[in-house]
Amino acid sequence: MYSNPIIWADYPDVDVIRVEDTYYMVSTTMHMMPGCVILRSYDLIHWETAAYVYDRLDNTPAQRLENGEQIYGKGMWAASLRYHQGKYYVIFVANDTRKTYLYTSETITGPWTKQIVEGFYHDCSLFFDDDERVYLVHGNREIHLTELKTDLSGPKPEGRHRIIVTDHQPHYLGYEGAHFYKIEGIYYVFLIHMTKAAGRRTQACYRADTLDGTFVGGEVFDDDMGYFNSGVAQGGIVDTPDGDWYAVLFQDHGAVGRIPVLVPMRFEEGAPVFSEEAPKQIDLTSTRPDYRYQPLVASDRFEYTLDDQGKVRLRDVWQWNHTPHDDLWSVTEVPGVYRIRTGQLSPNLTFAVNTLTQRAMGPACAASVTLDGSGLNDGDYAGLCFLIGTYGLIAMTKNAGQYYLVMQARVSQDTSIFGSMIDQEPATEYARIPVSGPLVKLQASANFVDNQDECRFAYLDGPEWKNLGTPHKMVYKLDHFMGCRIGLFLFSTQEIGGMADFSNFEYHIAP
Repeated sequence: MYSNPIIWADYPDVDVIRVEDTYYMVSTTMHMMPGCVILRSYDLIHWETAAYVYDRLDNTPAQRLENGEQIYGKGMWAASLRYHQGKYYVIFVANDTRKTYLYTSETITGPWTKQIVEGFYHDCSLFFDDDERVYLVHGNREIHLTELKTDLSGPKPEGRHRIIVTDHQPHYLGYEGAHFYKIEGIYYVFLIHMTKAAGRRTQACYRADTLDGTFVGGEVFDDDMGYFNSGVAQGGIVDTPDGDWYAVLFQDHGAVGRIPVLVPMRFEEGAPVFSEEAPKQIDLTSTRPDYRYQPLVASDRFEYTLDDQGKVRLRDVWQWNHTPHDDLWSVTEVPGVYRIRTGQLSPNLTFAVNTLTQRAMGPACAASVTLDGSGLNDGDYAGLCFLIGTYGLIAMTKNAGQYYLVMQARVSQDTSIFGSMIDQEPATEYARIPVSGPLVKLQASANFVDNQDECRFAYLDGPEWKNLGTPHKMVYKLDHFMGCRIGLFLFSTQEIGGMADFSNFEYHIAP
């Protein structure tokens, strides 16, 4: 038996399919690059990264963290993943560009071909009907069915265009997060919902015998797994080769993010029936029982070589915060070193270019790295962080030629998901100590059990780790709309051109 939720890390808005013996799951990555991650599994419990759909999206100034612009909490949302007649399709909207993107590929690992679909379709689900007509189901509160042209370039002028579900009851969150299917001749749309009566996310489903018929239904699953009234909802459904059905949904888990939960379900006389509660332990038969999965997070010695095109691709565990500036980083200039330089001034960590991140992982995790700050200029900060609106960090800085270690954090005035921490304000400094030289080993750790969401920072002093500063409470907010990330960073506050070298990155997850 294995623990459920199945991944204690930020993989929200999941959509899942099965192609022969392999399951694929896509998830929202918002402002992270490369983006639109697709995971692979053979049992719906263990997952590894199969691909990123794109390395860069549109390379706009905001996506590149230029001129004070940013796309935190925006970028790509809630992709729909489908496989049809030998081709994979991924469609999503980006909330910064207000465009709808369609990517297609004959293999899950790409290359992926990009096109823009005319219109903007919130939380859209792509659907190919048996008659080869193609639709998007999308919206918030009002759920629309929109027929597309055969080339999927936009809405079909004389096609079906109708509202199939409308939310009339008092709600905090109207119906959205559509996932549309046709199963044994019946059309189903699964939706997330949060009524004022329930007070937490629930899963709803409506069904109809024809696309022109009346969709009937309502709430089909309401459970929080005993976890802070945090409802399990929104995601795709999939069948196993043996014909069993499962929903892959997500649950809010504080600062670590929104994490996937597996829920058994079945169909009775055409109606979806979910298990009364999401099981806390689960086991499924693997289609490849001897398969060994690549980890979703990992240590890295930064030992990379250039490919035939003179480029280098980092391991799939890494994502950049926003689009990287490729002329300002390298893992081949010095063997075994991730080197960053600065090309612009930044007021704080939020606007630091080329912050390299991995997802934080529950129940608790820790990372350490060796930092050589000999290339820092006065006013530079380089170090290790938990990246979130309410971030915490440990960094080496330099002032009048003297090196210091500092611990900084951004503290929220409230613990709600509302209120933005994205501004030009510097973080609060809680500790500063002088160090004799530019070579240090830093550590960042966090505990996410029962939403403690507390991070701590330390440095190696001889054989012992010494804490620096104070424990910091991270608060998940809609400003980033993403679980916290462990990150390596450098930013300049006085002059550009500073440099930091990171080596021997080690990642540990508590059992």
